[in-house]
Amino acid sequence: MVKDHIASAISISMKDFENAPFNQEGGAIKAHQLFGDGLDDILKEFNEVLVA
Repeated sequence: MVKDHIASAISISMKDFENAPFNQEGGAIKAHQLFGDGLDDILKEFNEVLVA
């Protein structure tokens, strides 16, 4: 899901987890459960690498 979103939007943020298809799979809460406190850093790194 993340790959598909990035391919179409060229970035990802916590706000994106409020929308389909992420919210259908648990949204931001599920993302935090999976990635923990490092989620913000992971998203920041994704976006930095994609823009570069």
